[in-house]
Amino acid sequence: MTTYVDASVVLRLVLGQPDAIAELDGFDRLVSSRLLRVECLRSLDRLGLTAALTRDQVRTGLGDLEAFLESVTLIDISTPVLTRAGQPLPSPLGTLDALHLATALLWQDWTRQAVAIATHDRSFALAAREYSLHVVGA
Repeated sequence: MTTYVDASVVLRLVLGQPDAIAELDGFDRLVSSRLLRVECLRSLDRLGLTAALTRDQVRTGLGDLEAFLESVTLIDISTPVLTRAGQPLPSPLGTLDALHLATALLWQDWTRQAVAIATHDRSFALAAREYSLHVVGA
């Protein structure tokens, strides 16, 4: 099954945090928006600047992030994605999560294959379930 991953999943993995989703290896294909890389980079930078992570931890996290992203198909933020993200949703979502959800839904439409959502974000998980997407992690 194709699994759409968001930044909450990737950051838990690369930072070695508890309760990271272990079964990602069991999915056929990982996909996400190109937004994923930017979100993770910003989070690692912010954690380093606020001293939540040491410089070495940030450096290690950056390396682990780049290695992980090699296994993910990154989908462009295209006009159809922006249009879909701007449409009304059945539950409240911020802009970035709306872009992720729109990307996952459009990928499912384009490929005609079921997409599961891997997230630790409850709001994102709730919105995905509203579209009958299988959710792992939240």
